[in-house]
Formats: sequence, C-alpha cells, structure tokens
Amino acid sequence: MSEVVHAKPETPAWRVVAGQELRDLWLTGRGLPLLVGYTLLLSTTSYLTASNRALNFLEQRETVGTTLQVAVGMAALLVLVVAADSISGERDRGTLENLLTTPAPRRAFVVGKGLAALSLWGAAYVASVPYVWYLGRGTRVTGAALIGGFVVGLVLAIFAAALGLLLSIIASSSRFSLATSVFVLLALFAPTQIPSNTQQAWFGDLLLHVDPFTSGLRYLGKLVVNAAGFGHHDGWLIGPIAVAAVMTALVLFFGERIKLQPGSRT
Repeated sequence: MSEVVHAKPETPAWRVVAGQELRDLWLTGRGLPLLVGYTLLLSTTSYLTASNRALNFLEQRETVGTTLQVAVGMAALLVLVVAADSISGERDRGTLENLLTTPAPRRAFVVGKGLAALSLWGAAYVASVPYVWYLGRGTRVTGAALIGGFVVGLVLAIFAAALGLLLSIIASSSRFSLATSVFVLLALFAPTQIPSNTQQAWFGDLLLHVDPFTSGLRYLGKLVVNAAGFGHHDGWLIGPIAVAAVMTALVLFFGERIKLQPGSRT
C-alpha cells in the first residue's frame, strides 16, 4: 500500500487500510495468481486421491480427509506468505515512512493488513468446497468435513496471519521474513514425523497438542477419516486456538511499535 491513508473521522482507520489492502491484493497484487495456483494444486490432489480410491488404495473418507487437510494447510501457507510481506515489503519499497506519518494508529495498519491476508483464506475455502463435496458425496462425513474445515482452517489462518505479521514487523527485509516464515511453518509440520513410541510419551503428546498445525490437521483426520463426530476429539482444538490467540495478542502489541528499521527509534 504505497499511498498515504487518510481516513474520514467517522470511518475506522483499520477499515480504510483493509479496503486499500484488499484492492491492492486482488486487483493489482498476487491474490488471484495465488488462488489459481492453489486451485491447480487442489485439483491435482483431488485427482490423485480419487484415482487411489478407484484402485482400492484409499477409502472414500480417506480421500476426503487427505484433500481437506491439503486444502487447509495450503490456504494457511498462502495467508502466511502475504502477511510476511506486508510490513517488511513496505520497508523494501520505501513506503513505510509515508504510512507511519499518517494520523492513523499503527495498530490499524496491522489489523487492516491482517484482514486482507485472511481474505485469501476465505477465497481458498470457497474454492475447496466443490472438491470436498464431490469426493465426499454419498457419505455422511461431507457436512462434518466442510464445518470442520471451516473452523480449523480459520484458526490456522489467523495463526498464520499473526505469525507472518509478527515476523514482518521485526524483520529488516521481506526476503528474511518470508524465508523465516516458511522455515517456521516447516518446523511446525515436523512433529508429525515423530516416532509413534515418542508420540505416546507425555512430552510427545503435549508437543502434538500444542503445535497448531499438527493438532488441527489431526482433528480433521479424526473427524472425517474416523467419522468420530463433533465433541469426541475437541481437545485437539485447544492448542491451535490458544496459540492463535497468543500470536494475535503479540502482533497487536508489537504493531504499536513498528519501526522504519528494526532497532531504530523511528
């Protein structure tokens, strides 16, 4: 967002920022190309899982669960990429000073940019609905998959947006914030590779429940693949919700302290 934001007195500053960021993202930015790439990846995943089901390698619920987990995970990645470039990208382009000299609160820029990044998740979820419905038709898990995917996807998207914004605030360049964001995301997927005997230990189980991506995707697996239904494994949602809330609070705190350069007084 290169132009200076001038909000009308009756219009909240964060709404003005969000509107401008949404226009930049979807009309002239990377929103549409990222969504097209997301749809192509989801089409490939759906085709492969449907082919395996036809060959009796996967049951129908497993095809739905796999596609849903890929859709949720990739949507969060899109949000993370956009959020990680939001503040540090302004630094790289030399436009952050113009934003910080406006009368709008600095937290308003963080909220507006975060909402714009979350719009990618909304578009990705809408795009994933036909795939989940088609693969799950004739089963009793389609409705649960769509509801569970919305809840888990939203929580993970909020966490990804907060993580990306936080790294973008403290990073000196968008290249550093993007690289760090992807590294952190890969690290969050690492607990899924823990040996099963370690997972059964108390520290392994705690790590799985605290890690938002592992616990969120596991909840979807139990909800869809195991057809457990709501209320049976909701404990897996506690970790993602708590971590997303903590990350959001950190972003709002550091958002009031955005600097032209990390470590400077300005």
